Amino acid sequence: MKIGFIGGGNMADAIIGAVLSGRVAAPEDIVVGEPLAQRRETLAERHRVNVTGDNAKAVRGADVVVLAVKPNQFPIVAAGLKERLRPNQIVVSIMAGVTMTTLRSGLSHQAVVRSVPNTPALVGEGMSAWTAAPEVTADDRDKVRRILQAAGRELYFEEERFIDMATAVSGSGPGFIFLLMEAFSDGAVHLGLSREAARELVVQTFLGSARLAQETDRAVSELRALVTTPGGTTAEGLLVLEEAGLRAAITEALIATYEKSKALGG
Repeated sequence: MKIGFIGGGNMADAIIGAVLSGRVAAPEDIVVGEPLAQRRETLAERHRVNVTGDNAKAVRGADVVVLAVKPNQFPIVAAGLKERLRPNQIVVSIMAGVTMTTLRSGLSHQAVVRSVPNTPALVGEGMSAWTAAPEVTADDRDKVRRILQAAGRELYFEEERFIDMATAVSGSGPGFIFLLMEAFSDGAVHLGLSREAARELVVQTFLGSARLAQETDRAVSELRALVTTPGGTTAEGLLVLEEAGLRAAITEALIATYEKSKALGG
């Protein structure tokens, strides 16, 4: 598979590393269009891929074109790619909030995919939500799926409206989880643990809890109950969190993120 990347930032870097590790594509089959010379040098040295400052060269001959730029950069990028895309090329956008309608109109291209990956893709544990236009064939969807699966897990939605919702949960979710981990670590230090001990305890606790939820069929509420002895230490701490409105605050954060994602596409 030949892949052209428009933008060589962190998410592009993560996806490139994943597709190379998963042997979805070889280094010589990847071209990255990136305006910053230093960034081009870094990607070429790290992944041995082809790099260019010309986006038109990056998409030439590509089976899949990945748009990995900031949403506000899309109009400029789209203007440079118009009439340079072949009808059978698949364009995969990982830009938050940019709708299918905007993609198709801006690029004058119909075979588009809208995807929301997340930063755990850097270690092959990403979560990508995605949807595709009707013009993207079943075979082409399999190509996109292979790319996304190389970076972790993927979930396909038939309706685009779910993508902004997924952006709030999995796209922005790592930021919320890291804030929780930071708070846990600070609390552990407040109790008297060293920073090093706090980090190891917190990271493995989050990791193990997520793996337990992933590998069992039990609801997370049931898993929480398993560790909550009536009148015990966990019950005491959970009472404080509930009284502080943690559950409502997380819901409000997801709603705010969802509304922002829709606004970016507006």
